[in-house]
Amino acid sequence: MPWRDQAERLIAYAEPVSRAGLYLSLGIIYAWFGGMKFTDYEAQGLVPLVENSPLVSWFYALLSVRGFSNFLGFVELSIGLLIVLRLASPIFSAAGGLLSAGLFVTTISFMISTPGVVVPELGLPAITVAPGQFLLKDVGLFAASFWVFVDSLKAVVRR
Repeated sequence: MPWRDQAERLIAYAEPVSRAGLYLSLGIIYAWFGGMKFTDYEAQGLVPLVENSPLVSWFYALLSVRGFSNFLGFVELSIGLLIVLRLASPIFSAAGGLLSAGLFVTTISFMISTPGVVVPELGLPAITVAPGQFLLKDVGLFAASFWVFVDSLKAVVRR
């Protein structure tokens, strides 16, 4: 069997498996992150990120630290559920993917507004483990979320 035929067989098998893996892994990430938002540990960990952000700091005028964290936990659990509901209908995962991409754009912006992202003595491109590298991973999660949105929207349109 020529290598192209073998590659096509592998793609035919691997593509749906990797698609399901991406949807499920984002669902697991959101379940874990969202569930942690209901703890004081996580609520306090958000403070330096939220209070320095011009995009979301105003939430602390409306909600307590725990109240905002609980709200964010509800949002994250909902996004994760929407993404996993691709199994029921791609319209759900399209909404979840779009919301997820928006959430990660917000967290990526924390790299600009949060003190301590850059290692001062080294300068850019050297970033700290936390919060720098912790926030940088959201670039990949944004890309995965946007892919989920586009893949799901394509499935909705082509029904």
